Amino acid sequence: MPQPAVPAPQAPVIDPAETAAPLPANGQIFRRGPSRPAYGAIDLGTNNCRLLIARPSETDGFTVVDAFSRVVRMGEGMANSGKLSETSMDRAVAALAVCAEKLKRRHVTLARSVATEACRRAVNGRHFVERVRRETGICLEIIAPEEEARLAMLGCHRLLEPGDGPALIFDIGGGSTELVLIDTDGGEPRIKCWWSAPWGVYSLTESEGRDFATADERLAAYGRMRERVRHAFRRFVDLLPANKDDIRLMGTSGTVTTLASVHLALPSYDRRAVDGLKMPTAAMRGIAEMISRFSHEERAALPCIGHERADLVVAGCAILEAIMDIWPAKTLGVADRGIREGILRSLMTRDGHPI
Repeated sequence: MPQPAVPAPQAPVIDPAETAAPLPANGQIFRRGPSRPAYGAIDLGTNNCRLLIARPSETDGFTVVDAFSRVVRMGEGMANSGKLSETSMDRAVAALAVCAEKLKRRHVTLARSVATEACRRAVNGRHFVERVRRETGICLEIIAPEEEARLAMLGCHRLLEPGDGPALIFDIGGGSTELVLIDTDGGEPRIKCWWSAPWGVYSLTESEGRDFATADERLAAYGRMRERVRHAFRRFVDLLPANKDDIRLMGTSGTVTTLASVHLALPSYDRRAVDGLKMPTAAMRGIAEMISRFSHEERAALPCIGHERADLVVAGCAILEAIMDIWPAKTLGVADRGIREGILRSLMTRDGHPI
């Protein structure tokens, strides 16, 4: 059901020196840090495992000192089994072991590690969390959709273009898509309402399949995916303002950054060129429609898609077009930041670092 705005969860204040203190639900203490403490954020999604380590900075909010990303495909096979497979859990544990080593090497004082849709839906999600704690020492927290939406918004809202109208921020994940309608009239964003749809690039791809011989078959499958997503958004649409003047739209996900890279014809992914980019939505639609016609081989041949994303990018395009249908902004902001940055800002603010 549609959900009203929810306040940010009130987390306890943690003294990083109290390494013997019980661990809170959303923070993990590692050791006494250096004079400029390092903070860690892990986001284990349906498709990727990502880590960011940063230190507070007086000029830029925080400075990234280490990062890691690996495709783990946690959602593989879940559509049929309802549980995480042994191979997907093995991949995730291996990736999280790398994260744990980086947290230790960078002398991280405080970290928060979250898992999203795949672990929320899997019948063995809690079993996996315990395995991760036992084998890597990382305490994964399976977060609710509203917290996922809040963190994504917190991580990227500063890239919104100026304006007085409402803004819609979305995060197309592997297993779900989060949408947050915000009001920025008071300076800092205020969440008006949020929505989580059970379709992400992985779950939507698995629902429709991957192998279509002709362009006509691919276009038909693309239309069915768009209709599934549009149906999942139908009740959220009732919460949106009727007046769509001066509206703003921003996306934070692999889909929007990938399509932005295709738009820029980049020979390889360049975060500096993509993060903060403002694109005409008409151009983004054109790229989405082109990709939806391409075969797997044609998609894989595009430098910023490649074989790793070729089977999932079409579903991302379908979700993106459905979002642009319900929120017809003229420009789409692109953010290569989200949940991890939101976690870092939360932890640093709690510790009294102005960001």
